Amino acid sequence: MSLSESLAIAITQGDCAGIGPETIAKAFLDAPETLRGCFIVGELETLRRAAQAVLRAGNCSLPVAVIDSPDQAWSVPARCLPLLPLDGLPGPAPWGQISRDAGYAAARCVEWAANAALQGRIAALVTAPLHKEALSLAGVDFPGHTELLQAAAAAHAGVTLDQMPVRMMLANDELRTVLVSIHMSLRDALEAVTQPQVLETLRITHLALTRTLGRAPRIAVAGLNPHAGEGGLFGREEIEAIAPAIAAARAQGMDVHGPFAPDTVFMRARNAPGHPGEFDVVLAMYHDQGLIP
Repeated sequence: MSLSESLAIAITQGDCAGIGPETIAKAFLDAPETLRGCFIVGELETLRRAAQAVLRAGNCSLPVAVIDSPDQAWSVPARCLPLLPLDGLPGPAPWGQISRDAGYAAARCVEWAANAALQGRIAALVTAPLHKEALSLAGVDFPGHTELLQAAAAAHAGVTLDQMPVRMMLANDELRTVLVSIHMSLRDALEAVTQPQVLETLRITHLALTRTLGRAPRIAVAGLNPHAGEGGLFGREEIEAIAPAIAAARAQGMDVHGPFAPDTVFMRARNAPGHPGEFDVVLAMYHDQGLIP
């Protein structure tokens, strides 16, 4: 298959009142060859406004090229914005203002792109930022990208959300982290640290990274409490939930270690020049514990 015959990549516009459309426009302006075969799912006036925003300091143009199908993205000239517009999307909301319309449009774009990927009509999707409060105002039942994609995958497979467990992974060349819980209050996240939840997260992590790395990943598990509980002095979650999950995972053949003190394990796993990481991924117990590093 030649490059021109490959499936295209969809980029969702994100929240139209935020930085997403502008970021997309800047990328197409600065790296047109890199984004060849990519297109935007969104709304025409939103992208036109974004194009004008990134051109204010220059004299060149960045026209929006409306396409009817993903494959047409390959024929759009460089330094144009290939846009596949969705019917019924509201136009751009004022910058910086949280609104129902912006949340509705952002969710519609993600849902379209997710379904197109699941049906094999596009190669992948890239998501621009959305706003969780705007999603809520629009009546969207899911608080973020992870949950929207989970719902689309479950519907595509004809199963319930419980039958399509997913986890969030953040990854770059230096560090990977996977979260036991995602978008919930800290109080609820603490309640989610149970042996079954930790073990399921370990299974998902092991399977996903085995496919990516071509071998079993070395998984480090962060404790929940300071110093990983200090033998129960600072909390018993490590003893009663996390350590038993690690033991069960090791019994199933996974290369899992911990629980380690959360304030040191991420640096131990970091892969940097002159400092090869001890682990391929760190399992974090809640959202901010994993996303801050």
